[in-house]
Amino acid sequence: MARAMRTCPRPGCPTLVEAGTGACAQHQRSDDRARGTRQQRGYGVAHEKRFRHGVLSRDPLCVCIEQAHGHGTQCLAASTVADHWPRDKRELIALGLDDHDPTHGRGLCKPCHDRHTASAQPGGWNAQRSR
Repeated sequence: MARAMRTCPRPGCPTLVEAGTGACAQHQRSDDRARGTRQQRGYGVAHEKRFRHGVLSRDPLCVCIEQAHGHGTQCLAASTVADHWPRDKRELIALGLDDHDPTHGRGLCKPCHDRHTASAQPGGWNAQRSR
């Protein structure tokens, strides 16, 4: 069965994309270039080995309890994203705290992480697009 199509969410872009896939390929590439590489954003080897591994080892199941995300008390899907929480990476660095310390994170599934980043996190991808 074919998925529903819609226009790219970027203002003025007429390109059709599958519903739920985000922006068109051209705008995804420009967004990726604007964000910089993972290394440039501080997600290099230390992040992978210390933060991500530590968080996902501690939280193998998604710890999200936000009912707005469509689940009951706790999501419990497999955690695939190590999310900085309750302070984001920029705030930890500004406070002089170790942003690679797993105690500053939580394990989330990708859908819960994406919903949280899009709606609740200052400076999240949704906020960057609306500037």
